[in-house]
Amino acid sequence: MRQSRITAGACSLLLAAACAYAGPATAQQAPRTASGGYVALGDSYSSGVGAGDYLESGKECKRSSRAYPVLWAEAHAPATFSFAACNGAGVKDVLADQLGHLSARTGLVTLTVGGHDSGFVTVLATCALGGAERCRSAVSRARATMDGSLAADLDRLYTAVRGRAPAARVVVLGYPHLYHLSGTCALGLPDGERAVLNDAVDHLNGVLARRAAAHGFTFADVTAAFAGHEICSASPWLHSVDVLAVTESYHPTAPGQSLGYLQVLDRVS
Repeated sequence: MRQSRITAGACSLLLAAACAYAGPATAQQAPRTASGGYVALGDSYSSGVGAGDYLESGKECKRSSRAYPVLWAEAHAPATFSFAACNGAGVKDVLADQLGHLSARTGLVTLTVGGHDSGFVTVLATCALGGAERCRSAVSRARATMDGSLAADLDRLYTAVRGRAPAARVVVLGYPHLYHLSGTCALGLPDGERAVLNDAVDHLNGVLARRAAAHGFTFADVTAAFAGHEICSASPWLHSVDVLAVTESYHPTAPGQSLGYLQVLDRVS
């Protein structure tokens, strides 16, 4: 796992922290049945880092009982449910450690992955501490990685997923914008850098969407669902930098999982 590197890369960013947020979980509807098994793959956005109530099983992965895969399984009652997503996972980690949960009986696969591979931890630290010019340079390098090695690695992952789960519907979920511009935060990054980071998220989502479409997968864009609930909004569904919970910084809260990710997944699944 790559949690240690993520934590180390984020520590310098914590010195520029502002406005950490959290919120309560929301009640779920009565379960509805779904055919086939459900396998949830991916990184910390799928494991539920930031949502709290972490499961005892696989503690290092920080899998939350409030993560959207758990909430979807509770609402739809699939034949089986495998929660393989793990904090710190990149594309190669998913390939190496998570695909064993897939089979010909898998009916639905969801995943978020690519943010770590794009170097977003480094980008966030650079933008917080390095000024506008260095921030834009870091984002430019991240974009090149997204278009190059990440796109190639996604092709390998998506091919492997389809090979192991030939009958499954595969939903690739994207990432939300991090910042609400002209928002409530008095400290931290200026809006120029916040806009650059949001643009980088859009670029990443574009790469994910194109590679997903090339493999016949569904891409689910969550930016509209999170609009008005980014960091520095009046009602954020994302944690800002938190000196007491480093790994939860820039991750969805419980409402972000239930009202953001889950609602989007429900519309496409």
